[in-house]
Amino acid sequence: MQIQVGVIGLGYWGPNLVRNLRALPDCGVRTVCDLDEKRLAHLRSLFPEVGGTTSHREVIEDPAIHAVVIATPVRSHFPLAKASLLAGKHTFIEKPMASSSAECEELIALAKAKGLVLMVGHVFLYSAAVRRIKEIVAGGDIGELRYISARRLNLGLFQKDINVTWDMAPHDISIILHIIGELPLSVNCRGAAHVTPGIEDVTSLSLQFSQQRTAIIHSSWHDPRKVREMTIVGSKRMIVYDDVAQQEKIKVFDVRVERPPHYDSFAAFHYAYHYGDTYSPYLKQDEPLRTECQHFVDCIVNGAAAISPGLAGLEVVQILEASSESLRQQGAAVNLPAALAGRPAYRAQA
Repeated sequence: MQIQVGVIGLGYWGPNLVRNLRALPDCGVRTVCDLDEKRLAHLRSLFPEVGGTTSHREVIEDPAIHAVVIATPVRSHFPLAKASLLAGKHTFIEKPMASSSAECEELIALAKAKGLVLMVGHVFLYSAAVRRIKEIVAGGDIGELRYISARRLNLGLFQKDINVTWDMAPHDISIILHIIGELPLSVNCRGAAHVTPGIEDVTSLSLQFSQQRTAIIHSSWHDPRKVREMTIVGSKRMIVYDDVAQQEKIKVFDVRVERPPHYDSFAAFHYAYHYGDTYSPYLKQDEPLRTECQHFVDCIVNGAAAISPGLAGLEVVQILEASSESLRQQGAAVNLPAALAGRPAYRAQA
């Protein structure tokens, strides 16, 4: 059976989804949808066999379409996804899943009641680099994980309805939850709105986990260079993940600092710094988005458990909501609800 898909939203990311879905042997893109007729015309010039419409209802109500992919502004994710699920369509939503955790929970319940696949576009969970980092950390090679620092920076694209944390940090949050395997206890976020009042374009988000582990995410639409970098610090080794690098995206550094176990006086106290080899693990070269699209189809056809289901999308939105509350409180710590704080994240349960 070939899964027929409709794609709603042809802005920055939608055309990439169309390209990858078309390339899958067990998937066909039947219709694309966008309010901008110029975008529709351009995409249909590239893929003339694909139908086009400015009405999302034509996509959702088409009985020949089995699944709907939503790549529109965040404010429209919930109404479009709800309509898609009510129409009996498997549904894929780009990150973040919705504008609130309440909307996420409603979509999850609806998908479950109708027996449909609901998946969120946390594309980096499908990259060979993140999978390898997870293996290294889980295997204990870096020792006890101490903290993670992430930077996701570039010049724009400025959004009008969400701040830079909601726009860029979902990727890093999903990776961090995947690596650490639990939800944070509390969240701090500070930022500034330099261009559009009320919409922060530079933010620093801090997540506090159990066992004194922390994660810091710096997001910006105001940087001259595109930066996609994450550092994972352990008690024995450290990992640097540079997604922009063409080669050697992961480097493992055999470096650490050790506190002497015994000393007789302050003068005798010295930290020991260890400098060892650096190596770059082999990574299979593949396109994470292609892997993600194939996984969505596999979940529909074979009933595979989704790597980034609605529950994973909900967890990220719950953290984003806490970040917004912290911003309103000038960076004060916001505790996650007791039922969530420190709970194993979705992937730790899978």
